[in-house]
Amino acid sequence: MMERRRMDAALLVLLLGHLAAALEVPLDLPQPPTITHQSPKDYIIDPRENIIIHCDAKGKPHPSFSWTRNGTHFDVDEDANVSLRPHSGTLVVDISRAKADQYESVYQCTARNKHGTAVSHNIVVRQSRSPLWSKEKINPIVVQEGVSLVLPCRPPAGLPPPIIFWMDNYFQRLPQSNRVSQSLNGDLYFSNVLQEDSRNDYICYARFPYTQTIQQKQPISVKVLSLDAINDTMAAFYNETDLFSDDPADERKPTFLVPSGPSSTKTVLRGQVLEMECIAEGLPTPDVSWTKVSGELPAKRTSFLHYQRTLRIVNVSESDAGDYRCTARNKLGTVHHNIHIMVKAAPYWISGAPRNLVLAPGENGVLTCRASGTPKPFISWAMNGIPIENSPKDLSRKVEDDTIIFTDVQTGSSAVYQCNVSNAYGYLLSNAFVNVLSEPPRVLTPANKVYQIIKNHKALIDCSSFGSPIPKITWFKDSRSSTLDGDPYILHDNGTLEIHTAQAHNSGKYTCVARNLLGKEENHVYLEVKEPTRILKQPEYKVVQRGRSAVFQCKVKHDPSLVPTMTWLKDDGELPDDERFIVDSDSLTITEVTEIDAGVYTCIMNTTLDHDSASAELTVVERPDSPTDLELTDQKKRSVQLTWTPGDEHNSAIQKFVIQYEDSLHHRGHWHNLTEVPGTRTTAHLKLSPYAHYTFRVLALNAVGFSRPSFHSKTYKTEAAAPDENPTGVEGFGTEHDNLVISWKPLTGLQSNGPGLHYRVMWRQKTVSSEWNAATVANTSKFVVSGLPTFVPFELKVQAVNDHGTAPEPAIAHGYSGEDLPVAAPDNVQAMVVNSSLAEVYWDPVPSKLIRGHLKGYKVYYWLERSLHKHNPHHVEKQILTFSGNHSHGKLPGLQPFSLYSFNVRIFNGKGEGPYSPTQQFETPEGVPGAPTSLSVTNTDLDSLTLEWRPPHVRNGRITGYTLKYQPVNNSNELGPVEELALSANETTVTLSNLRHSTRYKFYLNAKTVRGAGPAISQETVTIMDEAVASRQVDIATQGWFIGLMCAIALLILILLIICFIQRNKGGKYPVKEKEDAHTDPEFQPMKDDDCTFGEYSDNEDHKPLKGSRTPSNGTVKRDDSDDSLVDYGEGGDGQFNEDGSFIGQYSGKSVSRDTAEGHESSEAPSPINAMNSLNSFV
Repeated sequence: MMERRRMDAALLVLLLGHLAAALEVPLDLPQPPTITHQSPKDYIIDPRENIIIHCDAKGKPHPSFSWTRNGTHFDVDEDANVSLRPHSGTLVVDISRAKADQYESVYQCTARNKHGTAVSHNIVVRQSRSPLWSKEKINPIVVQEGVSLVLPCRPPAGLPPPIIFWMDNYFQRLPQSNRVSQSLNGDLYFSNVLQEDSRNDYICYARFPYTQTIQQKQPISVKVLSLDAINDTMAAFYNETDLFSDDPADERKPTFLVPSGPSSTKTVLRGQVLEMECIAEGLPTPDVSWTKVSGELPAKRTSFLHYQRTLRIVNVSESDAGDYRCTARNKLGTVHHNIHIMVKAAPYWISGAPRNLVLAPGENGVLTCRASGTPKPFISWAMNGIPIENSPKDLSRKVEDDTIIFTDVQTGSSAVYQCNVSNAYGYLLSNAFVNVLSEPPRVLTPANKVYQIIKNHKALIDCSSFGSPIPKITWFKDSRSSTLDGDPYILHDNGTLEIHTAQAHNSGKYTCVARNLLGKEENHVYLEVKEPTRILKQPEYKVVQRGRSAVFQCKVKHDPSLVPTMTWLKDDGELPDDERFIVDSDSLTITEVTEIDAGVYTCIMNTTLDHDSASAELTVVERPDSPTDLELTDQKKRSVQLTWTPGDEHNSAIQKFVIQYEDSLHHRGHWHNLTEVPGTRTTAHLKLSPYAHYTFRVLALNAVGFSRPSFHSKTYKTEAAAPDENPTGVEGFGTEHDNLVISWKPLTGLQSNGPGLHYRVMWRQKTVSSEWNAATVANTSKFVVSGLPTFVPFELKVQAVNDHGTAPEPAIAHGYSGEDLPVAAPDNVQAMVVNSSLAEVYWDPVPSKLIRGHLKGYKVYYWLERSLHKHNPHHVEKQILTFSGNHSHGKLPGLQPFSLYSFNVRIFNGKGEGPYSPTQQFETPEGVPGAPTSLSVTNTDLDSLTLEWRPPHVRNGRITGYTLKYQPVNNSNELGPVEELALSANETTVTLSNLRHSTRYKFYLNAKTVRGAGPAISQETVTIMDEAVASRQVDIATQGWFIGLMCAIALLILILLIICFIQRNKGGKYPVKEKEDAHTDPEFQPMKDDDCTFGEYSDNEDHKPLKGSRTPSNGTVKRDDSDDSLVDYGEGGDGQFNEDGSFIGQYSGKSVSRDTAEGHESSEAPSPINAMNSLNSFV
């Protein structure tokens, strides 16, 4: 039966649960009290300040307040030290005349009005305490090195408990480590002690947070001794000290100091912090690790403190119950300890505390008090502070364990119900009222509220309302054609309309309507969907040299209706207050960058709705600092080790080090590169030369450049020795025909290896077996041997010698004695003509013994004697072609055709040229001629003309004839068919007939030899125009009728001016004016009244052609040109005649804007010139 009742109650809860939504009742409506603020359950007070116990509530009418103390009524009026704040239930205790501990009690506040009574939870008031440390004498501790040690703290019990820490006499925290750590109770543990732990100021401090006081224990003195020292001092300390460990402290496996035994148990409440500790001793110091035997550690809620000695789990839940194992290990062994954790739970809400219930008369409702805990809590109900079983019976109310069901409630049944949930670990107390009201809907959201949202974000539009019965909310947009229900709209139970992803088209006016049985109310709000703020160009990573400028770009796009604000941060903080930082609308500039400017810079663009940000790093680089601390080690005769300390690389890695040296013995003040090493090395092995005074310096190179040189090292002097090498660049040559100059590159002072450097020079003739000749010379670079045969090969050697010996045997070099001029010319010289401009010359080489030197080559001298078609000789300078090396032939380009040439050949060596070969001659064949010298047109007529020309200046042979080609050219510069005419060689003129009149022709003439035709010369001309056509092109200005017309117009204008003058004197209108006023003609603009001037006058008759004349095709006549000009008959063309009468004009149509339309309407014949051009044109 009981189970059946439970099922019915659960079903009713499901049916009526939607009615239980919490409503905020407007304060102008009747309602039971609701407690809004109360002091915490465990209320610790500061005894130096007044006691304030809070209790505030709201209701209609405003509630009255009362208090209980330790379960009985507390009459505030009877205690002069206690008062209530106005319009509040808050108690204020004045402790200036009383002690705070007199008011340590359990308090409970009650707020009541005519609709019900609300009660607070129990408030336990206790004053904070910070008792003094009990006085005790602490004897010094003497302990053997290596043993474990515990220094107890044992602080006085305070409320709340104090915070413990260890410090010395100078208020410096004592260092802790894997070996030395503080336990949860404040004791200081040493896994093993060292002699360095000896000190006389181990002080435990306790800080009490409420009173902000710190108390200290008496200092503890610890002295750590070795075993020998203990034996020596045992007598001195025997009577007044504690002596630990008589045996020597050997290495040992771990054991636990805390906790004791192999296992332990601990209880923790749900939601609290679980701390487990394992402190082990041993030698060497053991390491501690943690595992959960029955599962995994909750990674996000787990942390390790005190060097792994403490395992901490926050926000404990039931899943954290189980077995945990701590393990301590060193190289000698392992030890374990298991901790069993039990999780209990004070009561806690499952679905929240009971919610206020507003019902209309006749409605149903449910109050639910659903909570849990470990062990399972007990639930009790009260109404208006009285246990519900003692409250008046109400047939509309039914209590089912954690639920009260209301059916068909009536006016006057409003009350406050208390739900109390408790178990051994705590309790929960909650007030929830049932308010029976009849109220039409009201919308609480402000009218015309504007919601702004960023595109693609979620939009929530509120329609907070109240009414009883609970109003139903419907939404409309803009035209209110249909309710907003379904995708993309979501209607929440509290009336809020959600658009999951807002778009631009969702902007507009929204109307929410709240309805219940008593009426309806609507409210209008507006939604504006804005474009998101986006950084288009983000700042980029910068590497900047110190002293230069860095610029970060940050270009942003945002909704134009939103006001943006750009903010720059450095390393997540504000920019330095420095004028070097210049912030513009879309950039940040840092001038004269220094090292402290390095960091991460972030630009943040904020609007009232959103923001966007981007970051970039600035790295400031500079040349590296100079290396320091140069030191010479591993010093030997021929080498030394150089070490140094690199300078600051300034954020740019050092790429290499350059080691330089100065030899103060031979080249003081001059530094030379010796070697390089990678930037990762700080030492270099240096190979040295004898007989030098070395000092070294080092330069560092990074991406920016070289550092300044380091300070030089100490001087390192090497001993003298015989030379290691001989001079290089040994060579022999002659400056005269009978000498030999032996030269070499001398050794440097560093290469000399010692004092007294000189050279032993040796030579002998190569082709003759002979002994070496030798000579000793001072430190020079050459030696001259005279009286030798001309151009003979020699073997040469130069050896270095100093006061300590000679250099190794030198290598043999080769040279020749001096040269002389060649004594022979090339034989068998001949020429072969290849074509009219190229010939090849051949010769036999000169024997080597006759060259008397190094063969440099052959020179061909050639010149033009005369042209073969002219018998007068040319006076042309000789030309020279040089052929380097041992050649036996060569080509002569660029020759003139049909000519006679002479040539000879000479050999030359390093000394000069030999004799000429016998002079030879050759003839070049004919070539094509050049273009005729001139071409002119004479005797031009209607259909004929005469061409005259002069023969080519450059004939290149005998002229055999001419070829003439010609063709017409039309007005579009298009060429017509070509006519060709062959002419004899002796002709220089030709007459062409049957040509077209008034036509432009182009002529081409070239000459020919037996080798072919040469280039052509061209000319253009135009034949004369037909006289019949020309006679019609008469200027209109020369015609008699035109002159008469102009005179008549001039007379008419004069008469009108006289009439105008008379009318102005009379002050009246002239008849013409009256006629103009009566007959308005748009094409006739009369004279103006005010100044007697005429407006523009147009008459179509003036532009009609006169008898015996032709108008241009566009109907225009130019009146401003000379009477003698022929241009008037063209369409604006610039027709012209040559002196010979040929017409050379170009024709192009031009129009006058005023009369274009009328000209197009003319039916007259087209221009005669255009007609002629159309007849003469061809395709």
